[in-house]
Amino acid sequence: MPTHLSVKNVPDEVLQRLKARAERHHRSLQGELLSILEEAVAADAILEPEEVLRRVSERALTTPSESVQMIRGDRDAR
Repeated sequence: MPTHLSVKNVPDEVLQRLKARAERHHRSLQGELLSILEEAVAADAILEPEEVLRRVSERALTTPSESVQMIRGDRDAR
């Protein structure tokens, strides 16, 4: 069953940045916050080796340099 959460004392600057982010992603503020929360907890998931292999295979990497570029891109996005 879904639970309602509340965030209190959000600084105005943070709220404006969240609203701008939601607009860029064509989401409501609620939708953007839920997306951020889902992404945050997904990053903590521990993957089984089989899942890692499946994800790597899906990307169809052909050279080691491609994987390096993807890792750098992921790190730079944080």
